[in-house]
Amino acid sequence: MVIPASSTEYLHVPVTAPAGVDLTGAPVRIAVVAHRVNPADSEWQTAAWDSGSARILIGPGGDLELAPGDYRVWVNVDPAGSENITRRSGILTVT
Repeated sequence: MVIPASSTEYLHVPVTAPAGVDLTGAPVRIAVVAHRVNPADSEWQTAAWDSGSARILIGPGGDLELAPGDYRVWVNVDPAGSENITRRSGILTVT
């Protein structure tokens, strides 16, 4: 995905549950980072569910303001039970 730094919009991250895992009501977080390693605890932002996707408002006035550059997008879901699921979800380019 490519967006201009001046745009304020929701970043949607599709989330597919592993077989047998119910994500209903599970806490969800998104990290958008400029490095290639797993996000630090401080880099995670609380996200919201929207029709099977996690979303966060990015851009000026949003939950996360990003300078121009390339970012890795991560999603974390903590459903009931022993699993805590973290996945790299793609690349975001801010121009």
